[in-house]
Amino acid sequence: MMITIAKRELMDAQAPNCSTSMINGASSNILNWDDVRFPWAYPKYKVMLANFWTPFEINMGKDIKQFPQLSQVEQDAFLKIIGLLALLDSIQSDYASKVADYITDSSVNALMIMLAQQEVIHNHSYSYVLSSIVPKKIQDEVFEYWRTEHTLRKRNDFITNGYKDFTEQPSIENFLHSIIYDVILEGLFFYSGFAFFYNLARNQKMVATSTMINYINRDEQIHVGLFEKIYKEVLKENPEYNTPELEQYAIAAFRKAAELEIEWGREIIGNKMDGIVFEELEQYIQYMANKRCHQLGHGRNVFPHAPIKNPLRWIIAYQEVDLGKTDFFEQKSRQYTKASDVNGFDDL
Repeated sequence: MMITIAKRELMDAQAPNCSTSMINGASSNILNWDDVRFPWAYPKYKVMLANFWTPFEINMGKDIKQFPQLSQVEQDAFLKIIGLLALLDSIQSDYASKVADYITDSSVNALMIMLAQQEVIHNHSYSYVLSSIVPKKIQDEVFEYWRTEHTLRKRNDFITNGYKDFTEQPSIENFLHSIIYDVILEGLFFYSGFAFFYNLARNQKMVATSTMINYINRDEQIHVGLFEKIYKEVLKENPEYNTPELEQYAIAAFRKAAELEIEWGREIIGNKMDGIVFEELEQYIQYMANKRCHQLGHGRNVFPHAPIKNPLRWIIAYQEVDLGKTDFFEQKSRQYTKASDVNGFDDL
């Protein structure tokens, strides 16, 4: 029997302020951060609040001058990857708001609303970058790539189809499945694109854009961690759904996602970029698929022979910049909190 998830009440005067469960529970819908069910919710809130940023804070002056100096291959990859990121974050904003409708717990609902807002900022950042470096006509073309680029369309369909069952029939099973696709989107599908930008930056190219990508990368890490918590809490509250079938579903989804990411990486990066060896990028994607599947509690069995440690060792330095003290690459004083295992970058 498929158990549906009820939408949260606008207010329930008979329910406690502290929710009785993550989903299908009771809550007055009054948020008191000193009276919440999940002890991890408030620390997550503080981290997301401290990490707040906007695109306007990043000076694009040098990137404006550098973009015409990039090779044609680099320019094409740059624009297509921005187009991909804009597509995925647009989907993610909507998905996050739909999830919030079904979260009983007021504190976690608040986190989902903050997450959706951060996705809007991410999407704005892509417009900000493009409006800085290319004419409006090209900017509009980039935002249409998802319609015209076959590989992008396949990736888009994979995620939207993964979300579709939950949005059309919000059952516990479909909710769990949708979280798997969320972790794929935020924790795997961006990663060859991130590698491209970090590789440019280590060659002192398009550093401002890569700074912005670094902030987005940090946010996405936090989002993956939040959905991991929700996933595990739902399974704890509904242990009958923690089945071998769910594990096999997760493994199959991560494997297909990695194959799509590898196909995209081969098309957009291949062995065309100095500093990125495609074979290492492929292993990196397989490593990340195993890592994300393991985070959800389903082991590292997506690619049993994939590396245990990150094969792109150089990338870690770019993902673990001390954001509390310096701007990414540019060594300017900032007010952002330090990235750590609490607020962002584990061993990616």
